[in-house]
Formats: sequence, C-alpha cells, structure tokens
Amino acid sequence: MKKYFFIFIVAPIFLFANTAPLSNSQDIKADLVTVVKSERKMYLSHEGKILKTFNIALGGNPVGHKKVQGDQKTPEGYYRLDYLKLDSSFYKALHISYPNTKDCCNAQEAGKSPGGAIMIHGQPNNQGWLKSFFKQRTDWTAGCIALFNRDMDEVLKYVKVGTPILIKP
Repeated sequence: MKKYFFIFIVAPIFLFANTAPLSNSQDIKADLVTVVKSERKMYLSHEGKILKTFNIALGGNPVGHKKVQGDQKTPEGYYRLDYLKLDSSFYKALHISYPNTKDCCNAQEAGKSPGGAIMIHGQPNNQGWLKSFFKQRTDWTAGCIALFNRDMDEVLKYVKVGTPILIKP
C-alpha cells in the first residue's frame, strides 16, 4: 500500500512542484516596437525575440526623417507610444511621441512647425469600397504608420501605452 501511495500521490507532487505554468503568448507584452521604413514592416519584440511582424503603409513621401509639418514623412529615431486613441478617424490609433526637443529645434531653425499627431493606426473610418485603396503597400498617410484594422487589433493585444518605438530608415 505504501508503494502505491508514493507512486500515485507523493511522486507527482515532487515532479510538478517546481514547474512554472506555461505562459500564454498573448500574456507577453512587447517591450519594443521597431519600424523599418524601407521594408514597410513593423516588428513587435520582447527581450530581443520577435513576437509579431506586420506589413505597413507610410507617408506619401517616406524617404528621410520628418522635419516639418506637411512633408508627408514618417519620423525616424526613438520615441514612445504615449497614448491610445480609440475614437480615431482611422479605426484605432497609438500616438507616437513625435516631436521631441531635437525635432522642435530643427523645425524652428527652418522657421516652420515640426508637425505632430503621428500615430500607428488602422484604415480610415466610413470609406466603404475605398478601403481597398488603402493597402499596406501603398503609402497613403500624412506621415503615420498604417495597418489593416485586424492588424491594429492584434497590435493592441501586445503593445501597451509607454512602449518604446524605434523607427529606422
């Protein structure tokens, strides 16, 4: 009887006592969002490992760093995703902390505004059949980073406000 007690009761307790529960991958949050403009890709990563990859669309003039309002460029460099906008005109949006102090100084030297309201967002609301025009491989934003709405929902599962974003050429 003692033998069976040990095999079926005591042994399993020792066997599983030090095992941590497996974490659900959706419980893991990205600690960095990386955009590679030349690839038209956005990567969500955690501790250096890529969790998700998305195709993106950029501004109509995507090469180079955003310098002034209206240049249709997406900024380059390190920023932070500083707030979520659920009532966006483009489905849902995460605001990018552009402009920073350096961006403001550079625009001021040129005698212009640096612009702002740069976001990661979905497709335009209420566009009906025109939504097919707004595809990832067509650069159509004013300098933002655009995704399909279903991809924006996926991003919001993995990214929280405060996450850093690195935008590369």
